[in-house]
Amino acid sequence: MNVASAHPLQSALLCLLRQRKRIRSFDQIHALLLTSGVTKDSFVAAEVAALLPAFVDPPAAYSAVKHIHGVRRYQFPLLFNSLISGYARSKHPHLGIVAYKLMLADSVFPDRYTFPIVLKSCIKFFGIGEARQLQGAAVKLRFSCDLFVQNAFVHVYAVCEEYGDAGLLFDEMPIKDVVSWTSLISGYVKGGLFGKALQLFSLMDVEPNIATLVSIIVACGRLGALNVGRAIHALILKHDYGLSLVAGNALLDMYLKCECLEEARQIFDELPERDIVSWTSFISGLVQCKLPKEAMDVFNSMQASGVEPDNVTLCSVLSACASLGALSSGRWVHEYIERKGIQWDVHLGTAMVDMYSKCGCVDMAVHSFHEMPHKNVTSWNALLGALATHGHGNEALKYFEQMAGVGVIPNEVTFVAILCACCHSGLVKEGCHMFDLMTKSYKLVPWIEHYGCMVDLLGRAGFISEAYGLVRSMPIRADTYVWGALLSACKAHGNVELSQEILCHLLELEPSDSGVYVLLSNIFAADCRWADVTRVRRLMRQSSVKKETGTSIVEVNGEAHEFIVGEFLHPLKEDILLALCTLDKQLQHGDL
Repeated sequence: MNVASAHPLQSALLCLLRQRKRIRSFDQIHALLLTSGVTKDSFVAAEVAALLPAFVDPPAAYSAVKHIHGVRRYQFPLLFNSLISGYARSKHPHLGIVAYKLMLADSVFPDRYTFPIVLKSCIKFFGIGEARQLQGAAVKLRFSCDLFVQNAFVHVYAVCEEYGDAGLLFDEMPIKDVVSWTSLISGYVKGGLFGKALQLFSLMDVEPNIATLVSIIVACGRLGALNVGRAIHALILKHDYGLSLVAGNALLDMYLKCECLEEARQIFDELPERDIVSWTSFISGLVQCKLPKEAMDVFNSMQASGVEPDNVTLCSVLSACASLGALSSGRWVHEYIERKGIQWDVHLGTAMVDMYSKCGCVDMAVHSFHEMPHKNVTSWNALLGALATHGHGNEALKYFEQMAGVGVIPNEVTFVAILCACCHSGLVKEGCHMFDLMTKSYKLVPWIEHYGCMVDLLGRAGFISEAYGLVRSMPIRADTYVWGALLSACKAHGNVELSQEILCHLLELEPSDSGVYVLLSNIFAADCRWADVTRVRRLMRQSSVKKETGTSIVEVNGEAHEFIVGEFLHPLKEDILLALCTLDKQLQHGDL
């Protein structure tokens, strides 16, 4: 009801209830409800009932509603539905169940609208047990055949991840409308069952609505089903739904996850408005597509638009900074978080540790880790990875012990980090112990990365035969990473004969990594085996393998500069060459 068109006293009461901070005593409001006739209008009474949960607990609110002046008993379900709805929207949704039980205890029978409203409370606190009891009550009161009620139960079971019950109830429905189909499809999508969502959509025998299509777009993005996603996009355009913000954000996310940047840019440009989800989706998508510089440009545009970033946005920005080595930009994000009083969650803290690590500030990475109020296994993995990358093997082992001491169970990624730490620090004994700990104590099945670390660890220490024995005993087929680690060891220790044998294994794999061929060629060249060098180069040409162009990124005054081997187009080329010559002379004279 429009407050402006209501009776002045009605308007005053509703405005007062909506401004909770101005009410000092609910008793005064309660007295007004009892003595005045402002709530004779059932719609006004219903709105009052919906506002009461903000002030009092269910018994007091129920009593206030029940004694509203002029309310007839046949109007009770309407008022109590509004009251329950108010609790369902509150910070304490379980109180909606309490209000529902008070209603039943007073012999006020629910109507067909009651069950969907009470089920909203169940969804908020995942009250699946309460939902089952409500279903029994619906059957007893003969509402179980009502389509409106059935849809509500399908939805609550799907959202609460009781997919078997949701599917069974859905299959038993003699009549299904678009809400029925969308309830189950959206439930599958929220639960990560994207394939089942697409399969159910293909069986849909009613016209989908925009909510259905948005759920399917999300599923397409997660599955990389680009063709289906494009078909849904065309369907939205065909039915002239218009590119709403929700649909546009879903399409943007889908195209980015499928790495279709041009289409994503087009959607982003066509959005009638952009919210935090739009900007964050675009930034995170660019980061995932390995375009960190573009992601930072979009972030700058976002700031210029006046939209403030949230934790998710800042996580993506920190990832972009890490990829670019943009330390000053990463520090700006850190300062922004502190200035705005943004709470560090696990994801933001982990991103901060990763950023400082990849920008070469291992001390700040460790400091950021300790600043995190809550840590999970991913946070610990980021710290161990930072220490491993910077050669702090012994320190990484100490933190691993602390991790186990506080009850955080390591996973496969943890052991990749700790084995890398041992490898980079030459801790052979410790690395072998960690490998045994992973397989025997934690019962984790080694990945190819774990074997690669162990081969590298043993090979660097000169245990070539032991490393080769490990490769031969692996239960999984060695890849170019493993053979490349062994090949590096052969080069370091001058084992040319084993290099020849490794070449045979590599030919079976048909590797596309140019680094392996180049390394092998250099080994043969060092031994003056020029025929083998020519053979390796010929194999590269036959396999269409090209040596990847080397690049490096340097940050100067907050701007990241990328340099490509052989490129001389940088506008500051002369200054750069002069600086390099100066450094070269200082190195030759021992001044650095």
